[in-house]
Amino acid sequence: MADQNLLPEAIRDANNCQKDPIPGFDYPYGYRPSLAAGIVFCVLFGIAFFGHTFQTIRLRRWTSALLTIGALTELIGWAGRTWSSECPYNRNAFLMQITTLIIGPVFFTAALYVLLGMFIEVLGREYSLLSARMYTIVFMTCDIISLVVQAVGGAMASMASGDGNDTKLGTNIMVTGVLFQLAAMTVFALLTLDFLRRSSKFGLPREYNKILIALFISLAAIFARSIFRAVELIEGWNGYLMMHETYFIALDGALMVLAVIIFLPFDPARTVPKVYRAVKKDSGELSEYSSGV
Repeated sequence: MADQNLLPEAIRDANNCQKDPIPGFDYPYGYRPSLAAGIVFCVLFGIAFFGHTFQTIRLRRWTSALLTIGALTELIGWAGRTWSSECPYNRNAFLMQITTLIIGPVFFTAALYVLLGMFIEVLGREYSLLSARMYTIVFMTCDIISLVVQAVGGAMASMASGDGNDTKLGTNIMVTGVLFQLAAMTVFALLTLDFLRRSSKFGLPREYNKILIALFISLAAIFARSIFRAVELIEGWNGYLMMHETYFIALDGALMVLAVIIFLPFDPARTVPKVYRAVKKDSGELSEYSSGV
């Protein structure tokens, strides 16, 4: 660990609020984060958080709960960046944002995995390679692994950066977590397309088509963001993408707002009820059953 006594007195305290740049000691970000961007994204993720919280309380569905947690995680991260805009050398604010913003999308992808399970229950297990339960188990496990790996790497990189040490190990761990998440999302997208191809003759209600479109828009946004973060981290902490906040705002913040906020007008918890009506193949009679999600 670097000797804290070698740091200028103004920034020795991890919780300092030194605003002006100190010669020879760059901001942890390489720039001073935008206050305006921080406020805007705090408001947007706050809207998503309260909206999905309301739906979670009202409908008690896993999709709403996971979107709520993801929105809260993003909100905390952007609150950290807003804090950093006023105290750019503050290492606690930097750690707060880097660990939350790297893992926030994990909860959004988890909601998408549960959502596919809901559609499998609607259309029938025979159209899917895996059962709804297995989709949840397999891909949620992938999400948890990705979350843990990214969180550990983010914490290690942040502490190393704050202490003036090499961040390579923590960065490589973060990249591994992001790439693992990308691989899981790719497999998920292929399985989802296969499921829709098999079930296309069933004929979905128009409301369900809207939810499916929202699912793929959200998935595409998360996928694009993950590619950006992987390239950004591979470039390193002094890379071009890392040193220019505009890219982070457009390819992380904006995409994550889209990924979560699209489910406010197109809410699967409201559109796809817990109890579905299904046709019994042997008798042609209608029966009701619960999906449990």
